[in-house]
Amino acid sequence: MGYNDEIKIFNGIIKGNEKVLKDFYERNFTVINSFIIKNSGTERDSEDIFQDALITLYQKLKSDSLVINCSIHTYFYGVCKNMWRTRLRKKSRMSCCGPIDDLKLEDNTNIIKDIEQSEREQLFRKHFVNLNCKCKQILTLFLEGKSMREIGLITGHSEGYVRKKKFESKKQLLEMIEKDSLFSELMFISKAKTVNKEVS
Repeated sequence: MGYNDEIKIFNGIIKGNEKVLKDFYERNFTVINSFIIKNSGTERDSEDIFQDALITLYQKLKSDSLVINCSIHTYFYGVCKNMWRTRLRKKSRMSCCGPIDDLKLEDNTNIIKDIEQSEREQLFRKHFVNLNCKCKQILTLFLEGKSMREIGLITGHSEGYVRKKKFESKKQLLEMIEKDSLFSELMFISKAKTVNKEVS
């Protein structure tokens, strides 16, 4: 996501633009809901946390006090994550990770890793479904750990054909992924982290 895209989101949130808010919700809710449900919450909890975090984000944008060094989506995910862990501590409940007292707020590095992994999986699934049936079958069997010979026996093709088809399918999938704007954003974040490491 480019700088101009983030500015549009910032302005949309400040002005309460319905389309921007809807797009922002659709882009972020799934990963936030997944984290909260895995950590002793419900979808209702996710909705509450999402709204609370959105209000916090709005207030920071309105007061011009927002300073971040990652994408707005990564930042928002971190806010939601920290809010939920704080709420769990207050309720003295147990999460799937163990006693709440033992939980520590994760630093930005872990937050970024979590959301990047989720977005990579989302990107893969989004374009994988657009492959033809034969490509999906071969790649699925390959990802399951099957050898070229085993895939050939299952699909009724020669090992040579399977190897060629796997290469073509993987190439096609990568080309679709690389054309996606989310891929560019993930690459930008990855490069930024590399630069930060080199500078520090």
